[in-house]
Amino acid sequence: MDFIRGGRYIEVVVRVIHVRILGRGIEKELEWRKGLTVADVLREVGFNTESAIARINGRVVLEDERIEDGTPVEVIPVVSGG
Repeated sequence: MDFIRGGRYIEVVVRVIHVRILGRGIEKELEWRKGLTVADVLREVGFNTESAIARINGRVVLEDERIEDGTPVEVIPVVSGG
């Protein structure tokens, strides 16, 4: 992304992670920031750690795990009932 400021171009880099919510057909891109955790991602897509789990590279991850720039995250909503 380029912006013009004072007659000069300034390059702006926006880092994102791709989030896919399984079973709902929803895919989102969230802005990545240093220290971003699984719990942060769940909150940003409308879940909490009791209503969904996350998977990175095929493995279920804990809520306090930090997410690296560009990492795809799958969110799996928890289904309960009787």
